[in-house]
Amino acid sequence: MKKLLVLVCIGFSVYTQAQKLNPKPFAKEITAQGLKEQLYIIAGPEMEGRGTATEGERRAAAYIQSQFEKAGVLPGFNGSYQMPFPVYVDSLIRMSLAVNGKSFVPGKDIEGNISALHTASYRFSEVVFAGFGVSNQTRDDYKDLDVKGKLVLVLSASLAKDLPEEQRSKINLFMQQDAAERRGAAALLVVDTKIKDVPATGNMYANPYKTNYRINTFIVSEAVGNAIAGGPLTVGEPQILTAKLDLDFLKQPVELKSYNVLGLVEGSDLKDEYVVLTAHYDHMGAKDGKIWFGADDDGSGTVTVIEIAKAFAKAKAAGKGPRRTILFMTVSGEERGLWGSAYYGENPVYPLEKTTVNLNIDMIGRIDPDRAKKDSMNYVYIVGDDKLSSDLKPISEDINKKYTKLGLDYKFNDPQDPMRIYYRSDHYNFAKHGVPIIFYFSGLHPDYHQPTDTPDKINYPLMHKRALLVYYTAWEMANRDEMLKRDIPLN
Repeated sequence: MKKLLVLVCIGFSVYTQAQKLNPKPFAKEITAQGLKEQLYIIAGPEMEGRGTATEGERRAAAYIQSQFEKAGVLPGFNGSYQMPFPVYVDSLIRMSLAVNGKSFVPGKDIEGNISALHTASYRFSEVVFAGFGVSNQTRDDYKDLDVKGKLVLVLSASLAKDLPEEQRSKINLFMQQDAAERRGAAALLVVDTKIKDVPATGNMYANPYKTNYRINTFIVSEAVGNAIAGGPLTVGEPQILTAKLDLDFLKQPVELKSYNVLGLVEGSDLKDEYVVLTAHYDHMGAKDGKIWFGADDDGSGTVTVIEIAKAFAKAKAAGKGPRRTILFMTVSGEERGLWGSAYYGENPVYPLEKTTVNLNIDMIGRIDPDRAKKDSMNYVYIVGDDKLSSDLKPISEDINKKYTKLGLDYKFNDPQDPMRIYYRSDHYNFAKHGVPIIFYFSGLHPDYHQPTDTPDKINYPLMHKRALLVYYTAWEMANRDEMLKRDIPLN
């Protein structure tokens, strides 16, 4: 009987303590000045635009980790702060072309999209010339041609000056590829007036088992076309050209590493349930001497996660920490296709069925130029709160009414939203696994995905107010008695 009484008292004590937890004292850790100082570092030149799997990204990850460590936020990935995930890039080994024994030079006479091409070696003794490679209702350059298993040669739109504008405007590489593919051609050569340099690597990708659907297509110079034809190419009747052609393309996938950064503030009586705060810290990187700073996208979300983590760590140190465990995760690869959050969604460190909510922050530092209301500055877009849990929206609105009094704009909850904002940030990789989410967003602007997205253009007082809304909402989610209901079917 005494033992039971002790347990009841302990349970009542924990419950009473939870009821008395006050978030306001620790909200003081989050300031506009603190956010500004953090953002000038995260979106500074030394981070080189934080491109996925680059040195700039690694510097940013190290900085975020240092801020977690300094605040007393625990490592969130098996004793480490950084969760690696693989990404890949194709490295060019060889691209070569010879016609009747004469070799041609890549970047001068032949080019190809390394990412779109697949490794292959070809030997042909004849080539099918199909004019401009057009096959539609107005023109069929493949009429009476059998090109199955053969090499097809066509002219690009740049050489179609004699065609009517209506026909010339419809000639493009994708249409030419489609026509050759549908007829079973082995490969396609497109003669063009300009040949670009061939890069050493292709585009980065996350899935090493991706399928190449397009026919191997190479852009070649007029000199190559003339060598195959034995003279200038002219469009007339389809031709079977006799030429010995040796064509080789070889690439090798290279595995790189990118990193999500995970920090943890452990809960108390509900520590086996989780609240996850996310923002992506990667951006577009640097190119041709220009840095894409990514201050709003998504330096603003990244530093907000850091500052909120500091506030919760302070509460924990004061003995007033959250009941549920809070995971603070800045992810990479978002700009490439939500890669880091997708990797976490497929390899969760903490059970998704025990994750009550994901609060995702992506761009909360600016004003949407499309907003023309008088109170246009006092707002934030709330996205996804109506999708998976009927608990979520009332709680969010109550928290805002009590603490921050922002205008909550739900325009991007519209299923007919032409911009499809709901699908375009890291919360989606939680939502598709059934985890209720809120995505905090302030809208696009002319500096979106431009080098001009710099920290001097951020509205720090407003960003601070939005950050506080996320903080207070996270506090409520971490301390309420029950996990959020999951009572709205995933569409």
